[in-house]
Amino acid sequence: MDTRFLTASALAQALRDGKLTATQALEGAIERIEARDSALNAVVVRDFDRARTAAAEADRALGRGDRRPLLGVPMTVKESFNVAGLPTTWGNPGAQKLARHDAVAVARLKSSGAVILGKTNIATNLGDWQSVNAVYGRTHNPWDSSRTPGGSSGGAAAALAAGFVSLELGSDLAGSLRVPAHCCGIFCHKPSHGLIPTRGHAPPGTPELTIGTDGDLAVVGPLARSAADLGAALEILAGPDDAQAIAYRFVLPPPRHERLAEFKVLVLEEHPLLPTSSAVRSAMRQFAATLRDAGGIVEESSPLLPDLAAVAETFMWLQMALLGANLSDAAYRAQRERVARLPSAERGLETLSGQALVASHRDWLRAHRMRTFISHQWRQFFQAWDVLICPVLPTTAFPHDDTDMRSRRIDIDGRPFPYGLQGVWAGPASTCGLPATVMPIAVSGGLPIGVQIMGPYLEDSTTIRFAELAEREFGGFTPPPDYV
Repeated sequence: MDTRFLTASALAQALRDGKLTATQALEGAIERIEARDSALNAVVVRDFDRARTAAAEADRALGRGDRRPLLGVPMTVKESFNVAGLPTTWGNPGAQKLARHDAVAVARLKSSGAVILGKTNIATNLGDWQSVNAVYGRTHNPWDSSRTPGGSSGGAAAALAAGFVSLELGSDLAGSLRVPAHCCGIFCHKPSHGLIPTRGHAPPGTPELTIGTDGDLAVVGPLARSAADLGAALEILAGPDDAQAIAYRFVLPPPRHERLAEFKVLVLEEHPLLPTSSAVRSAMRQFAATLRDAGGIVEESSPLLPDLAAVAETFMWLQMALLGANLSDAAYRAQRERVARLPSAERGLETLSGQALVASHRDWLRAHRMRTFISHQWRQFFQAWDVLICPVLPTTAFPHDDTDMRSRRIDIDGRPFPYGLQGVWAGPASTCGLPATVMPIAVSGGLPIGVQIMGPYLEDSTTIRFAELAEREFGGFTPPPDYV
């Protein structure tokens, strides 16, 4: 049975029906990784022996009638998650200490029956839209090896697109789930903030069962090759952590609608601070047209939309304050001194592009007050609209770039723009902790294009359901030609 591009749900059903065994599913995944991953470098930590033991136990459990949702399904997780017995380096040489405990999300996947066969590559400290670091090297895009698979969950997206596994676990603060999904032509879900526990997803040197200092914005979530798999994974991963579970129960509201024609949709293709490439604009216009043809209510403007420039500035201040907290005292002082010497215009650009990485507590409080105001605006917006559709990046996957991040430029239809400004499209969902589902909608110039579908806080089922309905109507994942 060819399992390369089965969805996780289809693979789990095949296992329950006895069409193949968990051991066969695992060996197929291992065979694909060993045969094809040398060109991608996606699965950088391999735990095949323990996975074989877990698969054999899954086969025994299936034989006993166990029907856990992911029983026997082989999968990988992002390197930044603690997996007991494996290193968690975040791409830092010397951080090779083995984790003693599973991250909460990893433990929930294992409890559902998933067989974890390894970990996938990342950006150093999860701080880039590329996936390259000094420990594991560079991951390439399966659509074009000269281009990024996205970051920081780039190895995860590449492994899914190449048919190595059918489900992955990643994380997102400034697009680390969404950018790889867009670049590799797959699906992902950035959940509402706090919906999935992030405990056990923290930098090396911190206690294992904590979250990082960027937990105010960061989330963890699934990547897959179908929208339905995102919903199934969310049911497994979501819910309060141990301490909160004493008093709280997990009940998400159902999707707002069950027919695509019932959704009221606002489509944005331009940001006030950054243009969108003609390829992405064209794909989005075609997607909007197909939604209209399906009977949906689709518009391009609304007076209820928050000021996207103010959202971007707020997001960058919050991001700088939280990420700057990870710097050493000496590095923080040096960074503040460097930024203080910049001309005011250049200092403002570095702030908006997220390169400054310095902010005071007063800066953070001011940004947090603005975030509270923007959250209220989003609540009003989503009283009138069901979902907001917008780009993930202004371009398709860009070429690998090893220059200093502050000097990098991104080419948008022949015009250079500061690399960090791409983060403006991560801001609308991340700033206020809103859910965003990414789905592929087109291929242009041999590279995939995705959109992010934003929804109201804690209405994750609505964005996932919209993606699932759109996938049924218009199609979804397409394998990269070289991996078919």
